[in-house]
Amino acid sequence: MSEKNLPEGVLRVTAELARLGHPHAPVMLDDAARTAQQAADALGVGLGQIAKSIVFKRKPDGAAVLVVTSGDKRVDEKKVQALVCAEGQKLGRADADFVKTSTGFSIGGVSPVAHAQAPVLLVDRELFRFEVIWAAAGHPHGVFRLAPQDLGVLTGAPVADVALD
Repeated sequence: MSEKNLPEGVLRVTAELARLGHPHAPVMLDDAARTAQQAADALGVGLGQIAKSIVFKRKPDGAAVLVVTSGDKRVDEKKVQALVCAEGQKLGRADADFVKTSTGFSIGGVSPVAHAQAPVLLVDRELFRFEVIWAAAGHPHGVFRLAPQDLGVLTGAPVADVALD
């Protein structure tokens, strides 16, 4: 697929990765990788090597909270809430419309970079079990390669313990 035929979200991610000097451009998979398992299968890597993006909505300010976690882990909402919410604030689930409006990406293609609005962002320490991980690149068919430590460089996000024990 030539660059001019890439989906708009992938073009945004490609431009942002290039601007940040990341050496790996997004690649387009033949099949959609809307789930971490689909992405892992398509890439021939372990499920944990997929950096999945989970979006929450912080109440009452409505801020998007993006947690980038390992594909084989579940996010502990209480841990995230303790890290990103003031006393009395809560996290809520983000529906598809909120995800699209706040990040600029549809569920299944939410990249850790190039958002429509800058989210509150956390990187799960569980990703650091791997040398190479893969993240969504703005479209369910798009992914890009990186090392876990690249997430901090690319996003400025802190690493945190956010997985369920």
